[in-house]
Amino acid sequence: MSIKKIVIAGGGTGGHIYPAVAIAQSLKKLDPTLEIHFVGTSKGLETKIVPREGWPLHLIEVGQLNHGGSKIKKILTILKLPKSFFQSVSLLFELQPLVVLGVGGYASGPFVLMASLFGFKTALWEPNAIPGMTNRWLSRFVKKCFVVFEESKKFFKSDRIEVVGLPVRAEIERSLAKVQPSDVSSETSNKSFSEDMNKFKILVFGGSQGARAINQAVSSAVIDGSEWRKDILIRHQTGVYDFSEIQKKYEGLVGVQALEYLHDMPVQYAWADLVICRSGASTVAELAACGKAAILIPYPAAADDHQLKNAEVLANEQAAKLIEQKNLNPQVLIQAIEELKQNKDQLKLYSSRIKKFYKPQSADGLAKKIYEMIGN
Repeated sequence: MSIKKIVIAGGGTGGHIYPAVAIAQSLKKLDPTLEIHFVGTSKGLETKIVPREGWPLHLIEVGQLNHGGSKIKKILTILKLPKSFFQSVSLLFELQPLVVLGVGGYASGPFVLMASLFGFKTALWEPNAIPGMTNRWLSRFVKKCFVVFEESKKFFKSDRIEVVGLPVRAEIERSLAKVQPSDVSSETSNKSFSEDMNKFKILVFGGSQGARAINQAVSSAVIDGSEWRKDILIRHQTGVYDFSEIQKKYEGLVGVQALEYLHDMPVQYAWADLVICRSGASTVAELAACGKAAILIPYPAAADDHQLKNAEVLANEQAAKLIEQKNLNPQVLIQAIEELKQNKDQLKLYSSRIKKFYKPQSADGLAKKIYEMIGN
């Protein structure tokens, strides 16, 4: 009896990879006999995340067409495409997958295209309000398109589009009903943090690598004056590159803590009254799942400006506060924090509105739809 295999292609960023891993987990739960394989490139975070999660990862060579780099880089990318196509075809016939799911990112383009052209069943999943160039182009070739935002549908050349939820990391979803705001890990507990739940608690992060613009604005706001920080606690995840600098800035300050990385995100979300962060798809999904009020500062160099579009959708629905990075400075940030600290009704509105973007067990629902493609 042949082994049933499904391939998930793409990645690059955590916003694509973490939900893809959640989908893989749900597929395996649905049918333990399934083999789930990932296809990515050596340049993306999938090389760190996917093997750590225990899934086989196959690499192909693909460059990035849709970026603001030089024309020479784009030409070199085009010249690599024949090799990418050959590697994709070889891998397809080696694995013989029953379904190929593209999640966006470098590897998704050539692999999903070749799978479609050679008669394999294919689907796309798009987590952003504005689909990436790869998924927009591939939509005309695949059997099904799954989107998170209703606004995404108009960008696809397909009439086979379904709106689904945004899969959240399994540990986040499992912990929603279990984690209490008073839970504190050894990593984040220190004497500068009172257990006084009347404090206004702010969680700051910019992804696993951090976000320099956010780090600079927040740290400058913190050291510029202490008056606005009265009755405020701040946990600031800086990422590896800025950690030493920010940690030195915060030395001797009460109620402010710099952390290089956060491993216990369910605890952190439960602790926070307000989150200051980017607006990638995975972050938006987790904020929605946890019902957290947020100040979103989109990464301006994201492909197709998708982080700004994600944040605009939420801001237009009164589900989050949007500050574009070009407008970000310590004074603007302090003003936004003070307004939300003083206006608890607005804080609650953001919390309740963002929850509407969360669909429980989205990974399970999407996995079921993908699994059904096997027999159709």
